Amino acid sequence: MNTYNKIYLAVLALCGTLAGCSKDFLNRPPEDAIVDANFYQSTEQVLAGTAPLYNIVWFAYNDKASHGIGDGRSGILMSGSYQVENIRMQTTDVTPEVYSSWTAFFNVVAQSNMVIGNLTKYTAPSVPENVKQAGIAEGRFMRGVAYSYLVQNWGAVPIITDNNVLLTDTSITRNTVESVWEFIIRDLRFAAENLPATPLLKGRITKWSAEGMLAKMYLTRAGVGVSGTRKQADLDSAAWFARDVIMNSGATLMSNYEDLFLMKNNNNSESLFALQWKYDGDWGTQNSVQAFLAYGSEITGFGDGWGGDLGGSYDILKMYSANDKRRKGTFMYPGDHYSYIHQAVDDPNNPGKKIIQELQVPWNWVGTERYNTRAWVKKYVVGRPEDNDGKVTQQHTEINTYMLRLADVYLVYAEALLGNNASTSDAEALKYFNAVRTRAGLDAKTMITWDDIYKERRLELAMEGQAWYDMVRLHYYDPAKALSILSNQDRGTYRIVPNAENNATSWTITSDEPAFYPVTESNFHLPIPAAELTAAPNLRKPPVPYEF
Repeated sequence: MNTYNKIYLAVLALCGTLAGCSKDFLNRPPEDAIVDANFYQSTEQVLAGTAPLYNIVWFAYNDKASHGIGDGRSGILMSGSYQVENIRMQTTDVTPEVYSSWTAFFNVVAQSNMVIGNLTKYTAPSVPENVKQAGIAEGRFMRGVAYSYLVQNWGAVPIITDNNVLLTDTSITRNTVESVWEFIIRDLRFAAENLPATPLLKGRITKWSAEGMLAKMYLTRAGVGVSGTRKQADLDSAAWFARDVIMNSGATLMSNYEDLFLMKNNNNSESLFALQWKYDGDWGTQNSVQAFLAYGSEITGFGDGWGGDLGGSYDILKMYSANDKRRKGTFMYPGDHYSYIHQAVDDPNNPGKKIIQELQVPWNWVGTERYNTRAWVKKYVVGRPEDNDGKVTQQHTEINTYMLRLADVYLVYAEALLGNNASTSDAEALKYFNAVRTRAGLDAKTMITWDDIYKERRLELAMEGQAWYDMVRLHYYDPAKALSILSNQDRGTYRIVPNAENNATSWTITSDEPAFYPVTESNFHLPIPAAELTAAPNLRKPPVPYEF
């Protein structure tokens, strides 16, 4: 086993403890469990030491909480059994996704702190300085992104930069929302200044990853602490960083939307930051979401595929135009055909036997009517082993999880240029907004509003765990509009009737039992997990500014 693999497995062992244990985030990971003065002697070892920041520390969030919080709470999903507390806006301090996401984000923070500290203390003089600084920048990027999720979900949270402090300081308290946002911006600016323009390894972040994330963070922070009118300086910064990525990164949109979610296209030209998974690694290094989203085992090839009761909400389905190519890449309608995914079906000539064929999404027959009551999830459902060069097992795939892609940056740029105006015909805003639309098969617009951008983001990024954070961004400066949007989403049952038995090309969707759930100001902050409040009662105290 080479040195890289030894260190990588050692780091995974520690991270497995971080992600899998039941202790709260105040249990500090041991600083010297992996790294001492004899480590970080080469570029290879630096890369090995930062590798877990791309998978296992994020696993508990990616597993279920990303689509439960990011999509369920924002009205993208409906279900009769799975994620119902989040979908119905009834999330509590014991909802499983609350604890798993809180601990995942603080695991990212803890591991990032460890990487930053150990690289600063132990990197050998033989390691190139730019490599050392890039490793530290990876840690600060991941820490900043983790805090962006924490502050948008919980508001004021404790800023922790030194894991050692947790050994002796029992008075850890929360820091103000404004402090946390400033901390995020500082971490990401450091990352943008110290990450390379091209990845040190395939799938690693670059300065463009950091600048793209900075654009998004500035756009969100523009609404913090204001009412109605966003801060122009932050809008200008969002536009500047987004434009720099667009003009200088070399990133390009994939030509076909569905191709974004094929495993063979991991780390494609549109990907700016994606979690990197292994189907055959230790538990927590794999992408497990297909197990919970796929509608049945006949398309996974194993005993998982538990998503039969889960589907797109009526609210999101009614937004799709008939010719929007993104719908088929995001949700499955009855009669849809997918040539790159196969299914096991009964062999009509051999009772008890199965045959494998290209996927045609089935439907139910009720008397003489054929219809489905779910638009099953397609995005991140990659199919069977034979569809993916064997790289699928039960609850294990290695499709990347997008955290930021170029289409997102295009829409951030358009919104930053729109700013506080009711509408815009700005040529640059239209150019990149329309690039997203035309790829989807839609006509270009000559003027856009906030509502246009919101709708485009909702359709472009559905089932990527992003929609809730778009609502938080709006809620910062226009809470009444955010509450109105969420309160008027129909998350109830519906029927989808295909126009033909084979390869349907159109469908009729009818709301069956509309369901609207009350949304109040309290819904915009997740409760701190009950176990954390017991272990750290100071989290109940009023937040204080962070001393930079």
